[in-house]
Amino acid sequence: MISLTSPVRTRAHSWPAGAKLGALAVAGIALFVFDTLPAQLGAFAGMLGLYALPGRLFLRTGIERLWMLWPFVAIIGLFHLVTQTWLEGLLILLRLVTAVGLANLVTMTTPLDDMIAVIRWLATPLRRFGLNTRALELSIALVIRILPTLIDNGQRLTQSWRARSRRRPGWQIVMPFTLLALDDAEHMADALRARGGLVDKKGDFDGT
Repeated sequence: MISLTSPVRTRAHSWPAGAKLGALAVAGIALFVFDTLPAQLGAFAGMLGLYALPGRLFLRTGIERLWMLWPFVAIIGLFHLVTQTWLEGLLILLRLVTAVGLANLVTMTTPLDDMIAVIRWLATPLRRFGLNTRALELSIALVIRILPTLIDNGQRLTQSWRARSRRRPGWQIVMPFTLLALDDAEHMADALRARGGLVDKKGDFDGT
């Protein structure tokens, strides 16, 4: 799988993962509390500024990863244009892009092992009740790891469609994309089974 970690080393890479996730949670709450256009525009500009600080390569990489939001932006924008509620739509879009952008900043500057360590620490109370949290930790790690692969599959399908047709790709690539995603999931399941699944010594979860 491809890692979401940035190829550019920044100061934020050395910050504690828990602190960054905590700041992300506070920022997410603030985006809903301060529900005004100036506040949302300021948050959006601040998010872009954080991407620009480490340099052009980091900024370009971050924007490329945010580009996957364009279908949601198009659908939400079109709906609010049709219903003539453009101000509400603009607030929603700014909040969406800013929130995802900030979350992407955290994943770009945080090694996956550090993320899993935070999840393991947060799940400590569950383990005290005898619950196995290994499945939760691994599931979140797999989601983070597989996202770039899904994005790459979508981009390759789009390029293949454009090479064969003058029309824009739409619903025609949904089925092949779904099949590719299922194939990747099957490969991951086989790899987990080959390594013993998610069974711990107590054997309370086998990952199958």
